[in-house]
Amino acid sequence: MTSNLLILMSDEHQARAMGCAGHPLAQTPNLDALAARGTRFTDAYTPSPICVPARASFATGRYAHQTRLWDNAMPYDGTIPGWGQALQSQGVSVESIGKLHYRAEEDPAGFDTEHLPMMVSGGVGMVWASIRKEDERIIGKGRMLGDYIGPGHSKYTDYDAAVTSRTRQWFADRAAGENNQPWCLYVGLVAPHFPLVVPQEFFDLYPLDSLPDSKLHPRDGYARHPWVEKQNRFMDNEAKFESEEERKVALASYFGLCSWLDYNVGEILAGLKEAGYGDDTTIVYTSDHGDNLGARGLWGKSNLYQESVAVPMIMAGPDIPIGTCETPVSLLDLSQSICTHFGAQLDGAEGLCALPDVIKAPEDPDRMIFSEYHAAGAVSGAFLVRKGRWKYHHYIGFPPELFDLETDPEETTNLARNSDFADILAMMEQSLREICNPEATDAQAFADQAALIEKHGGRDAALKLGAPGATPPPSLETPK
Repeated sequence: MTSNLLILMSDEHQARAMGCAGHPLAQTPNLDALAARGTRFTDAYTPSPICVPARASFATGRYAHQTRLWDNAMPYDGTIPGWGQALQSQGVSVESIGKLHYRAEEDPAGFDTEHLPMMVSGGVGMVWASIRKEDERIIGKGRMLGDYIGPGHSKYTDYDAAVTSRTRQWFADRAAGENNQPWCLYVGLVAPHFPLVVPQEFFDLYPLDSLPDSKLHPRDGYARHPWVEKQNRFMDNEAKFESEEERKVALASYFGLCSWLDYNVGEILAGLKEAGYGDDTTIVYTSDHGDNLGARGLWGKSNLYQESVAVPMIMAGPDIPIGTCETPVSLLDLSQSICTHFGAQLDGAEGLCALPDVIKAPEDPDRMIFSEYHAAGAVSGAFLVRKGRWKYHHYIGFPPELFDLETDPEETTNLARNSDFADILAMMEQSLREICNPEATDAQAFADQAALIEKHGGRDAALKLGAPGATPPPSLETPK
């Protein structure tokens, strides 16, 4: 009999920030335990390193240049059929609890019921961030990470607590009912997404004097790539720290949020077991993208470096072997996996592979991975191709980057400027062009964003639309 399927997705969890991934500080005992009884994918990637496009691609199994949902003002609305609709067509019970970052609750997004759904702000998202041309955009004055950073509670930590409680209740209610057919449940948690405010007990796990200095910091002489420099200028969080101590507080808060996330994962998995589903449920944990966390003087996501574009990925459950898998995978492969699990077909998905099949096949470290970015702060499109040891960044109007992840996993040395690697560079660009035409894709993104801005009344009107930073969570008050 097909097992139940539980998908846990966090927001902005750097792939390295787990004990099971070898991080020297991150305390994630529940995720570590999940990995210890299943498979951890060592090289998993987001299709786009920002929330809304990544989640739209995950919903549909298609890249951003295929969905044409480029940024945080272009949320998924169910128009493009995805894995949720595929499961519904098979009669599978499929529900969601928590953050989706889709357009609106009334959209046919592929869930029978959406519990406590967090959608984009006002159903339109951050329209102001769709203004990408360098001479038209405005530079953010606030601090994306939050005015206050440190121990405490925020609307996001309250929301995650409510999502966790509702999930435990969902398991209990389902077990008490008469429907014994396999189910699919998606649970969206927000942590460790900013604002960087975390309950005191989790903040205290990371003494400030234990936290490392950031790598490749511009103050130490590192020169950021010109595309990255322009993107970061849109909202330079590092420049808004008042002291080195505050920067360390930000690191402690982020790692504390990773532990807070882990605590909630533990509570959810305990509820699963208590309801009697522990032995017949396949569990997947992942995140929509990572976080730079101070590397190169950058915070948040929105670029193609490993800190931003790599995601955690763990699968455990019946018939899932124990160990690690070094074949590179994407969130799009997880989309395929959800359909394959229930014998459904994901329309429009090409070149994807269900994760259990990846695990069972001989490891293929040369499997190609693709990601792209056309959202907030990007003065032009950015494209990533990972192929074996080589990682290639293609920027429209700017020189490329090439890294050898085998000898340089921290991406410290750009080999694109070295003539000895000209053949590799050409091979990687050709691989990119087999996926999409980067110039045409960039032009399409700008055209679609210009049309969106015009639809909302032009630039001045667009500047007023959408949350200024983190998306507000839904009200947790019980309706009267």
